[in-house]
Amino acid sequence: MIRVEKIYKNFGDLEVLKDVSVHFERGITNLIIGRSGAGKTVLLKILIGLITPSSGEVYYEDTNFYSLDKKQVRKLRMEVGMLFQSSALFDSLTIDENIRFPLDMFTKLTTKEKTDRVNYCLERVNLEGVNKKYPAEVSGGMQKRVGIARAIVMKPKYLFCDEPNSGLDPKTSITVDKLIQEITQENNITTIVNTHDMNSVMEIGEKIILLQDGILAWEGSKSDVLVRGNDMIQNFIFASPFLQRLKDKALKNEND
Repeated sequence: MIRVEKIYKNFGDLEVLKDVSVHFERGITNLIIGRSGAGKTVLLKILIGLITPSSGEVYYEDTNFYSLDKKQVRKLRMEVGMLFQSSALFDSLTIDENIRFPLDMFTKLTTKEKTDRVNYCLERVNLEGVNKKYPAEVSGGMQKRVGIARAIVMKPKYLFCDEPNSGLDPKTSITVDKLIQEITQENNITTIVNTHDMNSVMEIGEKIILLQDGILAWEGSKSDVLVRGNDMIQNFIFASPFLQRLKDKALKNEND
């Protein structure tokens, strides 16, 4: 679990986050949503220590992240996996070498142990046998799955995903969503997903956090959105006609 308490963030006179307090729960997909400029990316960067909050606390379990020294932060970050928006693979390295990179950097595993772990992660994301290919030789969707494999290779307790479906077609987006959700549940990971994809919200939104103008405006599950969501969350999510029809169908089924 990750707990955020009374987070504020200012950039000069611009107040980007205002008194944000929220729990991100273990074993489920926690989604952060909101319009551009709502503070989603700033909050995500604060959670992983790329930006320091103006005030407030971030706890990993019972550990105050911003009270740790450099050695303790390094140790904690070994328990964190990150899936970047652009996949952020090294073009000059093979897929095998990309996934193996964190193991080389942070562990003393034997070559065989590293190979076994890399192959397991590739198998888990349904990419067996692509070890020797380079990122440019596979599709964008496959690159994203390689990114997932690299993010989980260290067996993280915490997984952060920044716009995991960016640039993907709808079918591939569903595949990536399902992988993230399954891996989260299988390994009891605290997973936080920053997304603009409302289909993702309705597919894997086990806990949804809506930021609006830097304020935590709403939180709940995808079920809450359908039957108990307020006007703000419903207007935001159901701007898509397809999702509006999904909502109408769900409400009809509940009333029948």
